[in-house]
Amino acid sequence: MASISWFSSLHIRPTTASASDKGLSSPITVEHHKTTRPHLLSSLEEGLTVKRRQLILYTATAAIGAASTVSKALALNDVSEDFSIYTDDENKFKIEIPQEWQIGTGESAGFKSLTAFYPKEESNSNVSVMITGVGPDFTKMESFGKVEEFADTLVSGLDRSWKKPPGVAAKLIDCKSSKGFYFIEYTLQNPGESRKHLYSAIGMLTNGWYNRLYTVTGQYGDEETDKYASKVQKAVRSFKFT
Repeated sequence: MASISWFSSLHIRPTTASASDKGLSSPITVEHHKTTRPHLLSSLEEGLTVKRRQLILYTATAAIGAASTVSKALALNDVSEDFSIYTDDENKFKIEIPQEWQIGTGESAGFKSLTAFYPKEESNSNVSVMITGVGPDFTKMESFGKVEEFADTLVSGLDRSWKKPPGVAAKLIDCKSSKGFYFIEYTLQNPGESRKHLYSAIGMLTNGWYNRLYTVTGQYGDEETDKYASKVQKAVRSFKFT
């Protein structure tokens, strides 16, 4: 995913059993494809719109490369023969993941927590949970606009197929809002490379003092659809606050 870029550099936590074989992506910056809007909004509203757009793109791009920047960690409870429950008491969430997958954590000044889950064997498939602090003006998912607006901002912000030469092509497949979460399904494809499928659940949680945006993203390539698609989607849908 050389054309997909990051907003910040991630730092792997030291560990005796790291995921170094996954590699570390170079920290580069996402370009914004900005368009001039009619003078319908006040300067304050325009500022909030930019902040929303930047936050949506930040969480999306960081989540795409999450599994390559984590160190190993374990906190599992059995839930079924094929899946286990990973519980994070500190960050107050739980998620079901395939039994055989590895677990890692990462950190960056750009967000508060990153946890990724990925197969033991070499693979581009993974699921990540990224937690980002947001300002007091973001109190619920609707603060970002309706789910259709949110999804369009995310996917259009990643798309570079309009450039010359063309870059990554991003396509929105589906989006919906359910039980406080925005669910977004989309694809990314670099020229000459196989297509990647991404399935995200985005929700917000507050402890009364500050708000946190949780971005759960699963991804797999066309070539791994039969092997990992159902597992990735089940994991993302299983995410819950505790």
